[in-house]
Amino acid sequence: MFQRQLSIDTPGRRLVDVTRPVADALADARIGTGICQIFIRHTSASLMINENADPDVLRDLETFMSDLVPDGDSRFVHTAEGPDDMPAHVRGALTQTSLTIPITEGRLALGTWQGIFLWEHRHRGHTRKLVITAWGEE
Repeated sequence: MFQRQLSIDTPGRRLVDVTRPVADALADARIGTGICQIFIRHTSASLMINENADPDVLRDLETFMSDLVPDGDSRFVHTAEGPDDMPAHVRGALTQTSLTIPITEGRLALGTWQGIFLWEHRHRGHTRKLVITAWGEE
C-alpha cells in the first residue's frame, strides 16, 4: 500500500487541474494494476473528474454552480468567513470529497479527455491537502 499527502495552492474559486501532481505522486507507488483513491481534507473544496480539453466546460460548470448556490443567500446563517462561506460548504456537499480511479500498467486509467480537478469553492485562494492512497500489485 502507498500513501502520500499533496498540498495544492488554489488561486480562488475555480477548477484546478491536479491530474499531473496526482500522477507524479502515484509514479512512486510502483503499482502496475490496482486502485488509486484521492481524498480532499476540506469542506469548502471538492474533487471531480471532467473534461480537460476545452476550458469552456470548466467555465460552464462554475456558471451553473454559481446560479445553483449563489453567494450571499439570505437564508444562510453561517457567514463567519464572508458571503461565500456557507455557499462553499453547500457546493462541497453537492460534489465529491473523494475519487477512485483504476491503475492500469502503472498509470491512472483515465479516458482521453478526462482530468482530475480540485474545485475551490471559496473566493480567496487556499492551500488544500489531498491524500493519495493506492494499493495493488506490481
